[in-house]
Amino acid sequence: MKMPTRSRALAAALALAVPAVLLSAPAAHADPISQTSGFYVNPNSSPASWVAANSGDGRAAAIRTEIAQRPMASWFGNWSGDITSAVGGYVGAADAVDKLPLLVAYNLPGRDACGGHSSGGAGSVAAYDAWMSAFAGAIGNRPAVVVLEPDALGDFNCMNQTQISERVGMLSRAVAQFRSKAPNTWAYLDAGNPGWVDAPTMAQRLNQAGVGNARGFALNVSNYFTTGENTNYGNRLVGELQRLGHQKSFVIDTSRNGNGANGQWCNPAGRRIGTPTQMGGGAEMLLWLKTPGESDGNCGVGGGSTAGQFLPEVAYKMIYGH
Repeated sequence: MKMPTRSRALAAALALAVPAVLLSAPAAHADPISQTSGFYVNPNSSPASWVAANSGDGRAAAIRTEIAQRPMASWFGNWSGDITSAVGGYVGAADAVDKLPLLVAYNLPGRDACGGHSSGGAGSVAAYDAWMSAFAGAIGNRPAVVVLEPDALGDFNCMNQTQISERVGMLSRAVAQFRSKAPNTWAYLDAGNPGWVDAPTMAQRLNQAGVGNARGFALNVSNYFTTGENTNYGNRLVGELQRLGHQKSFVIDTSRNGNGANGQWCNPAGRRIGTPTQMGGGAEMLLWLKTPGESDGNCGVGGGSTAGQFLPEVAYKMIYGH
């Protein structure tokens, strides 16, 4: 698979708009897309595991076909045990079948500081730095796509400046680890969603967090804004980053945006799965980063659940937009 025409045209337009010497192009890594035969489908994802254990359930066939057999990201955090083994095993399984794995790193100290439903993370700055070093090292030369720390750059309103500076420092060092240790990985810093932080502010945060060493940024992770809304916001961010000397690409989480957003973020009712993982489509890639049916926490239609728990009834309804 090659970069879509639209992405090439956008890159050309950006190059003309700003002198090349001012631009930090996407990290000079090999193209992981061209090295693989498509995106990896994890046979041990939570929906796949549920289907395997509940094959007689009337919802199983739809969940298998519409969700479990789609390429989705696997998330890694403080629940993953030894991160070298966890990441190495996952990326190795994908590499063995010539597929491109999607990973989300979610272990920042003070994670989800303002939302609270997914709080946790590494116990200290030093622990996080070591964890990210091991994460990148476990991928090594194998091809991968990694999204770094959902919510990390949008979740500032309850933090003081010292905490913010500490956070962007950790992110910047994390991105640098992928550039140095994982040369065939495209790394994207999470940049929230169109309803959260204005583009000029988010561009400044991305700049401080080391986006110069990343492939680009990710939008709409675990959220519901339409692909069109995210594309418009993403293009504004591209322009703002251009002014800061960066030429970057972006990806959009389309796993649950088929019906758009209704103003709620925590297990809202009536949402629907979106366009399956693919190249192009308004961004460099449309990716299923959040697993449809996995809870956002003890809220909404996921009342009584914990963040990350697979809820088959929620998954089933999301297939049909109910």
